[in-house]
This record gives sequence, C-alpha cells and structure tokens, in this order.
Amino acid sequence: MKIEIDNAQLINDIVEKVVERLKPLISNSHGSRGDELMDVQALADYLKVKKQWVYEKTHMNIIPYYKVGKYPRYKKSKIDEWLLEKENRNIARRVI
Repeated sequence: MKIEIDNAQLINDIVEKVVERLKPLISNSHGSRGDELMDVQALADYLKVKKQWVYEKTHMNIIPYYKVGKYPRYKKSKIDEWLLEKENRNIARRVI
C-alpha cells in the first residue's frame, strides 16, 4: 500500500494553520501599540521635531493630547489620525 502526499497541499495546510494561530497575537500587539501613551520627548522623537515645537502645538490645542495630572500625554493612535487628517487636508488644497 502506497500513500501519496501532495507536498504543495501539505505546505498550504500548515501555512493556513500557522496564520490562524498568529492572527490573534498580531492584532493584539498592534492594538496595544496604537494606544501607547507618549510624553513630550517621545512625541518629539516620533515626529522628529524639537520638544519646544510639541509644547507650542499643545498649548495652541493643535495636537490631540490628554492631561495626566499636569503633564500632557499623547496617544499614538490619535497622533497618527491627526497626521493623516493633516495630510488629507494638504492634498485637498493642492487639488483645488
């Protein structure tokens, strides 16, 4: 009795099972990273700007932020949304 194994199908089955198991882990790590709170220095590093620029934009309520006690904190997901919104406005201005 001879059993034939389709290697391509076997590999596809293994890949599908691995992907199924990894999906929850990948989505959980992405979600937590997006909700990361940053301080002024971390945001300045993320945006590649000076701390003073972050303070100015915060004071003028241009950047979305939260207060933790007396300290401003910035949610990475909100900053990313703000950047995307800003980029979309710039594109719209160029079109008009």
